Amino acid sequence: MASTMRKVSLRNLAAHKLRLILTVLSVVLGTSFIAGALIFTSTMSNSFNGIFDKVAIGVDTQISPKTTDTNAYGGVESLGVPDSVIQQIQRDKDKLGVAQIVPGYQSMMTIADSKGKAIQTGGAPTMGASWVPKTQALDPDGATILPGGRAPNGPHEAVLNESAAKRADLKVGSRTKVVVSAGNAKPFEVKIVGLVDMAGDTSGYTEMDFDAATAKTLFTDGSHASMVQLGAVKGVSADTLKQRINKEFPGYKVQTGDEVRQENKDAINSFLQIFNYILLAFAAIGLIVGTFIIYNTFSMIVAQRVRELALLRAIGAGRGQVLRSVMLEAVVVGLFGSIVGLGVGTGLAAGLQALLSSTGTGLPSGSLVVGPAAIIACLVVGVVVTTVSAIAPARRASRVAPVEAMRESQTDGAASLKVRTIIAIVLAVLSAVALAIGASGKGGNAALMVGIGALGTIIAVVCGAPALARPVVGALGLVLAKPFGKLGQLARTNAIRNPRRTAATAFALTLGLMLVAIIGTLGASFKSTIDRAVNDEVKAPIMAIGTGGTGALPPAVSKEIKKVDGVDSVISIHGVEGTLNGKEVGGNSPSGDLTKAANIKLVKGSSKLTPNGLLTSDKAAKKYHWSVGEKVTFTSHFGKKATVQVVGIYKSSALLDPWQMGNAAYEKLTPPSMRADYVDLIMLDDGADSAAVQQKIEDATGSYLTVKVQTKEEFANSSAQQINQMLVVLYGMLGLALIIAVLGIINTLALSVVERKREIGMLRAVGMLRKQVRRTIYLESVLISIFGALLGMVLGVIIGWCLVRTFREWMAGITPVVPWGTVLFTLVAAAVCGVLAALWPGIRAARTKPLEAIADV
Repeated sequence: MASTMRKVSLRNLAAHKLRLILTVLSVVLGTSFIAGALIFTSTMSNSFNGIFDKVAIGVDTQISPKTTDTNAYGGVESLGVPDSVIQQIQRDKDKLGVAQIVPGYQSMMTIADSKGKAIQTGGAPTMGASWVPKTQALDPDGATILPGGRAPNGPHEAVLNESAAKRADLKVGSRTKVVVSAGNAKPFEVKIVGLVDMAGDTSGYTEMDFDAATAKTLFTDGSHASMVQLGAVKGVSADTLKQRINKEFPGYKVQTGDEVRQENKDAINSFLQIFNYILLAFAAIGLIVGTFIIYNTFSMIVAQRVRELALLRAIGAGRGQVLRSVMLEAVVVGLFGSIVGLGVGTGLAAGLQALLSSTGTGLPSGSLVVGPAAIIACLVVGVVVTTVSAIAPARRASRVAPVEAMRESQTDGAASLKVRTIIAIVLAVLSAVALAIGASGKGGNAALMVGIGALGTIIAVVCGAPALARPVVGALGLVLAKPFGKLGQLARTNAIRNPRRTAATAFALTLGLMLVAIIGTLGASFKSTIDRAVNDEVKAPIMAIGTGGTGALPPAVSKEIKKVDGVDSVISIHGVEGTLNGKEVGGNSPSGDLTKAANIKLVKGSSKLTPNGLLTSDKAAKKYHWSVGEKVTFTSHFGKKATVQVVGIYKSSALLDPWQMGNAAYEKLTPPSMRADYVDLIMLDDGADSAAVQQKIEDATGSYLTVKVQTKEEFANSSAQQINQMLVVLYGMLGLALIIAVLGIINTLALSVVERKREIGMLRAVGMLRKQVRRTIYLESVLISIFGALLGMVLGVIIGWCLVRTFREWMAGITPVVPWGTVLFTLVAAAVCGVLAALWPGIRAARTKPLEAIADV
């Protein structure tokens, strides 16, 4: 009998190919995203590892500062390794076992292409560094100058990596302009004397190398090296040399070449892991939506096979055999869908890799890596999700009694909703309390509480949506379907006949659009806050910002702006980073009287910032327990200290947080080679033409390559545009869930047409036209779609509103804003999607032949 039941299950699948395809498709969409995410990150990780395997080859030991991260303004958070250390190593090289010493000098910079515009890197860094001749290099097989070029010699010669030269349309003999991101260097012209084939030469990475003397002058204070690489004498291992250097120079980071390579790999893999988590989060959304479609599909399949299953029971099949039969179908569907999903996911990963490479994102290219993790995850998740989704329908199938075979009607799953509705009400109340608590607080704990409330809300919707379906869809039907007369009434009746099925179908759309509403509310709130902050807090009519990879403005830019006719004054805002009581902190330092260019809402003390003073926001004052008159000592990353006195406390704001330090203290903490600005606030002479002065400033600063001059309105708009770009990426990824949702509606309607075949045949027999059948299906789909969209948008806006409230800890002045445009557009789009989803099922229903349908048993 068991063998017979297996044959029945497999033949049933083969006999209903359309139903099989629709069910498999929902599994494919869920698993393909997981496979794509894992394959893409594995491929990127393998490509980067291949690059970093070539870094520091031949290096036995590397000495660098303990803090070497590039800061947000283009400098490096350390002066480097002093010349005195290099000289001591040179003197004691025999005792230490050092054979070669290679100092390195490097910093961020900007390079012009053949048209005089900054080379676009797609996010990859643009580095300036020192060229190491082959005779001095620790790795004889490292970077090499291609034929036709030579090594740089002197302050106006440089070599450039080959891929950057191609993108910039530069070649040997070309002259171009370069700007160092930090320090006092002005733009200067160099001649390209060679092209270099080097490790790490990705689609966006750019490196220009100068001779050692020039690089030291450009990128350091003249008495430090960015790092020092050492080669050991024969017989001294890398670990031994590391131990000797560590003992001799305990204040520095000392690593073997293997450790340098591994550190680079770990850093990029951490980034890729975060990226992977984001992709997998969206894959999980797709799987959740797909789970409901699969569940819905199997529920309908069981309902349509009541007679078949009852007859099997009548001829001797036990409940366990029927249960295993339905579960076997689920396993086959899950397995097949997972295999196809793996193939589709591989294609997605390849497509994403090609897209990112073609757009110059700086990511390396390499062959796809379809590892065991992607295969196992895809197969396990697909099979498990499908099997779990089929458990409830399978149990219902096993309980079908033989007497059901005598009934004309099919079960519709419309059992009492009382228990699940009570559960939904309890969960909804608890979730509302969690959301309210989260919205009343701020920071990470409050956001976590909102997340708990959101999860509870989703579960409440799963349980309570069937109870909501009848009244809500019924009300929508009275309004939207009424103009269509009896057809509209029939569509409304069909939509609310089986509230479980309607709710399960709509939930796919509800979840996707709930996330759209949450993201839309966050985006609208951020944009509104920035716009309000710029308009309320900034007095300066014109601003200059950096647009390069570092976002930095060399200090010389403000000097050029001050020379422009019509400019009254320029307040440059510097970034300050260091430690306070052993913890990393960051703030700002204005170059002049900040009150001229910005509105400061003073709470206590004075707004006049003294050279060694500190103006702090009330939020920062509360956090660090500062009061007016108190003295605070900051320490730079390389040991310099500056003591400042709190002169005033102002109301926290989005643009002025967390504190403003006097210029004298800033200069103590930040050496000249690391100084940079991130914005210049420009005040104009009385009566000056703003547009004309703006053009003059653009002309005066054009040689700095990355300076962008904007009015404060343009600055607010560009900030909003950046937020929009991030939202587009998120909306694009959420499109997967929405695609699955639409396919779920198609799936449900198509199966519903099969389920109602006799009913449709009867309607055709009594005179209903084909176009009327189609219209009825279209209206039913629109009602289900709008119900799901309305539920998702309402809940999403509420959750988004609560989540925005928690961001007050990180962004002063932020207030929730409802994205009404997004809400209205989404509801209209849902109706359109409903029509599109119903096209094929509607056509299929219209082709039902009355006599065949009536005779169908």
